[in-house]
Amino acid sequence: MDDVRTPVRAGAAAPYGQVLVNEKWRGSAIAQGFQGKIKPIFEDGLGLVDFHLSNQTCVLYISETDMVVGNSYKRKLVRFRKATSLRGIVLVEKTRISEQYFQSVQKFVVLELGMTLLPVAGHTEASQLLIQLVHEESKEHGHNPFRRKSRSNLAEPAVLAMVQQIPGVGKVKALALLQQFPSIHQLSNATTEELEVVVGRTIAQQIRTFFIQT
Repeated sequence: MDDVRTPVRAGAAAPYGQVLVNEKWRGSAIAQGFQGKIKPIFEDGLGLVDFHLSNQTCVLYISETDMVVGNSYKRKLVRFRKATSLRGIVLVEKTRISEQYFQSVQKFVVLELGMTLLPVAGHTEASQLLIQLVHEESKEHGHNPFRRKSRSNLAEPAVLAMVQQIPGVGKVKALALLQQFPSIHQLSNATTEELEVVVGRTIAQQIRTFFIQT
């Protein structure tokens, strides 16, 4: 059960190259996938948060079962959003069973809560993605701090991956779009004309269709 008293622990952050992991994930395939790549630190009092990264970014996990059995995951995400201004990344299991629920979950997470959503096939892929995020963060930490101010924060890899899900948008176009529209919220609210300046009319229309459908 989620911790009602402390939905999000203030000031929680792992050292660079490591990740705070909610105790409930001990022994899971996600945690086992970290072995030899990043160091997990298991803790009890993380509340609603499943994984806490060192730059104050929180990761919450929505399983196939969460989506099928009801809307409790929505209450969890709303409580998180109301409890903190920390950046939230939501990993959502997109499987053959959960696919019918995915679009409504995506709309809720991205457009209503303004959080970043990344689909994963299961625990193995989620583990790989978390390792990637921690490594990206460590690279950012190693850069000149004055240069780093002009770069995006840790969520960049996550947001970039999400934008690349849009049909016709590869990494180059995704980077160009995020330079002009730094958040998913701004990108989803951009007009076709504004998008066209960056990626051309055809891709602009595909982007608008993507957000309308989700």
